[in-house]
Amino acid sequence: MLWTTVTLYAIFGGADFGAGFWDLTAGGAKRGARPRSLIDLSLGPVWEVNHVWLIFSLIILWTGFPQAFGSIMTTLYIPLTIAVLGIVLRGSGFAFVRVSLATSEKRVFGVVFAASSVIVPFAFGAVAGSIASGRVPTDGSGDPISAWVNIESLVCGLLAVAVCAYLGAVFLTYSAKWLGAADLEESFRNRAIGAAVATGVVATGALIVFVDNAPRHLDRLVGVALPLVIASAVFGLAAIYLLFRRSGEIARLCAIGAVGSILAAWGVAQYPYLLGTHLSLTAAAAPSGTLAFMIGVFIVALLTIAPSLVWLFRLDYQGRLMEIPDSVLSAE
Repeated sequence: MLWTTVTLYAIFGGADFGAGFWDLTAGGAKRGARPRSLIDLSLGPVWEVNHVWLIFSLIILWTGFPQAFGSIMTTLYIPLTIAVLGIVLRGSGFAFVRVSLATSEKRVFGVVFAASSVIVPFAFGAVAGSIASGRVPTDGSGDPISAWVNIESLVCGLLAVAVCAYLGAVFLTYSAKWLGAADLEESFRNRAIGAAVATGVVATGALIVFVDNAPRHLDRLVGVALPLVIASAVFGLAAIYLLFRRSGEIARLCAIGAVGSILAAWGVAQYPYLLGTHLSLTAAAAPSGTLAFMIGVFIVALLTIAPSLVWLFRLDYQGRLMEIPDSVLSAE
């Protein structure tokens, strides 16, 4: 349950953050107007929805594994605070840029939204790197600086940003194709291919870094988790091929498969530990009665929320939630 919600947030929330990355790099007011209009159109109805998976993850971790939750929050409070502030500023920037009248205000709020879209995944990636490299002790005595300011955490932060940029570009390529904006489709297709290559390079660098700093994880990644690593590579290469063939919908599914597979591989490499190699899932788990109640609540919540999310995304993909401006459909 915990890993599923983390994966869903990484994929769908990551695509949203990735759209913000391309907003940041879209260029000046004139050159970046149409890409930003497409990003606004794509994110408008769903831009905060995917945080529901983050909420699920935090509640499951807090309720089901309280010792791990306390250790993570005590040691990694700095990057987690950065992430929370980034989420708040990102939401504020996205909301206010759409209602501001002055150009200067739009620029300020636009930069806040876009910059936060990069800072948040980097902070979450750094947290993941700290956990994977065993820098979070169970007694909460970890150093709040060195626990996340280290090569493993920084590389994982960069990898998170690259993955988000990749997902965002693939999703935006599909959106542009669906709208019939051929020039934007071509632009984001090239960005998606470039981001895929960059993600592969950073991922390779992360493996090299973990050779000396987390050998157990590396051994399991090339051992028991190797089929998932191979699956991620196959999905990633298939996505690049399909992008070249301009098959946006299937490429999007392959991109989701690539990211989901590598996250699953990390989960297998981490198992049976929740923190490093010093706190197992069994040792960290809450009493069985608490776990049983939490599972019941999770199922009820999921059955309540899932239909709403499916309906929302269906309406969004059908273009029934926002008016499509002419500036997005045709280049000047």
